[in-house]
Amino acid sequence: MRQFLFPRRPMSRGVLLFVHFFLQLALVSAAMLWLLPRSPWFAAIDWHQAWPTLALGAGLWLAAALGLRLVVELCLLPHHLGARVGFAPGDVVTRSFERRPAVHDSQAAWTSEARSMEIEPSVLGNARVTRPAEPLKPQGSV
Repeated sequence: MRQFLFPRRPMSRGVLLFVHFFLQLALVSAAMLWLLPRSPWFAAIDWHQAWPTLALGAGLWLAAALGLRLVVELCLLPHHLGARVGFAPGDVVTRSFERRPAVHDSQAAWTSEARSMEIEPSVLGNARVTRPAEPLKPQGSV
């Protein structure tokens, strides 16, 4: 899956968008070339006879255009994921179920034991502040 989402050399974004534009243009022109001869403007039929064929052709064109768009978005996925800051394939870390820190079996847990803390005032240290804070100055003034 990592190789699918982040291929070594994905096609450039410009090439993908160029191919997508011309494939969409080809789909529109093919749909028009198929639909215009079946429309009442160019054929000797009425609208009530032509509408099922025209609706089917328009629906198939729309489905093909959406399918092409989804394929192009899938091809552009490495560019979308690569542009995200702080996300890389190595960011996803998985562990086996038996070795998780929350396992309460002392034989299977790999973290150290929990220790109780003292609740006396002795656990609090002395404050290290030696002088009071200065008043906040505006950013522009010197």
